[in-house]
Amino acid sequence: MLLLLFCSFLLGTCYGQFPRACTDDLSLSTGRCCPLWPTTDGTGSPCGEAQGRGTCRQIQPDDSPHSPSYPYVGVDDRERWPTVYWNWTCECRDNFYGVDCSECKYGYVGPNCTERKVLIRRNIFDLSWWERRQFLRALDESKTTVSERWVIPVTPYVDFLTNGTKPAFANVTTYNVLAWMHYYVSRNVLLPDVGVFESVDFAHEGPVFLPWHRLFLLLWERELARFVDDENFAIPYWDWRGLDGCGDVCTDDFLGATPQNISGLLSNETVFSDWQVICTRDDEYDALRTVCDGSPEGPLLRNPGTVPDYSSLPTWQDVRDVLELDQYETPPYDRSANFSFVNTLEGFASPDGIASVRSYLHNAVHRFMNGTLSSVGSSANDPIFIIHHAYVDSIYEVWLRKFRPNVSALTAENAPIGHNRGSYMVPFIPLHTPEDFFTLTTDFGYEYDYLIVIDVAWWEDLGFLKFYGMLVGGMMISGMLLVVTVATTRRFCCQARQIYRPKIRRIVRVPVGPDPTETESSGGETETTPLIDKQEPQPRYAVVYL
Repeated sequence: MLLLLFCSFLLGTCYGQFPRACTDDLSLSTGRCCPLWPTTDGTGSPCGEAQGRGTCRQIQPDDSPHSPSYPYVGVDDRERWPTVYWNWTCECRDNFYGVDCSECKYGYVGPNCTERKVLIRRNIFDLSWWERRQFLRALDESKTTVSERWVIPVTPYVDFLTNGTKPAFANVTTYNVLAWMHYYVSRNVLLPDVGVFESVDFAHEGPVFLPWHRLFLLLWERELARFVDDENFAIPYWDWRGLDGCGDVCTDDFLGATPQNISGLLSNETVFSDWQVICTRDDEYDALRTVCDGSPEGPLLRNPGTVPDYSSLPTWQDVRDVLELDQYETPPYDRSANFSFVNTLEGFASPDGIASVRSYLHNAVHRFMNGTLSSVGSSANDPIFIIHHAYVDSIYEVWLRKFRPNVSALTAENAPIGHNRGSYMVPFIPLHTPEDFFTLTTDFGYEYDYLIVIDVAWWEDLGFLKFYGMLVGGMMISGMLLVVTVATTRRFCCQARQIYRPKIRRIVRVPVGPDPTETESSGGETETTPLIDKQEPQPRYAVVYL
């Protein structure tokens, strides 16, 4: 009880996969992952029910048939996730979220989770020096800080079946928990008869690939933001289209340089040279009948561009081609599917949609790095994984906005195990299905900078130089038109005046007689006036134009 209260109330939310609050004996024996909130009577309220946050509900897994590619039942703990461990989890109300409903859903903030917030994911090369340092600091601190919220299981499920071994859990750092998740969904199945089944993956080679990684990145983004205490923190993406090699990403200013040798070790000038990877020895685990326990297994390795068949990165045209495929997935809903957008973007088909044994697009970038990133189980150890998958997620977003598919584009049955539309995605807690993340990024509170549409005035859209170039050019053209107009007007106007004005060669004044209308006023007598008042008669002239 004290452990549950401490985790959920003092340490903040305990959301995630194998949350510490749900791995005690009581939670595992009752099958309940419903952490308690403190109440006035001291009894505790599961999922914050007394506060109106959520309620503890019984899980109803989707039992739609999956493809026959996985022929077993009850031999792996990922089947019918998460019922091997828990049958009850929190169902949060409104915009509340998390294992115990103490968090807000992605895209919401505030004490009551009612305020919308949108994060902007930007090209890693567009980050300022401070933003880049913040991102690198978040990565390094998450790598060196033991998670207070999560643990990882280190007991193989086959031991549960054969001898009833009680599950054991290990403490690991926050970054390593996330790297372990990627290993966990793709690891082989240890069979009770001492065999190993390899053809299974709960996050790759099927329809769930893109929704699963969208949720995975959201989880990673929120965890990294905790280390920099910045609510506006967003992971960047790496646009690798047509780049000539790894470029600036593989330098000490970004994610670590690789010296020109075959060792694959990173430069000592980067913090990533000190990183130790986990979960890289799949063959060894299978041989020992065990699973990855989070122990260090060596340094991070990269040899970009040294594999002959994958010496270059995907091109602009490759991305254009995959965005022409209008079907999200096609039968048989696995890596052999043709004209399937998800299968082609993942890289199991050429950009025009034809299934191939060669790797393309997403897979080709992994192969290009020729190191830790190139193996499915270990790839998340390399931080390039984050920025690479962020760009893949942006291509997924472009496709969603272009075709606006209905959730029926996700198959409800006959996909590989864990890939049906209604299957709970392994190993996420809270529970989510693929269809939950078959929708736009804005529903989860984030955007990609190059996809943002902003309503601006036409002159703002032109840019400074183009706008002022058009302004000055327009003024010059207007001035020239004004000069031409004035000159033309004067020319034709003057000709018109000459036509209608009489031509005057000289003016002659001709004297004329007195005005006959002037008569004497009083009986013909003439009035005399003083000399000073006498007015001389003015001569009269007629003007004659000659």
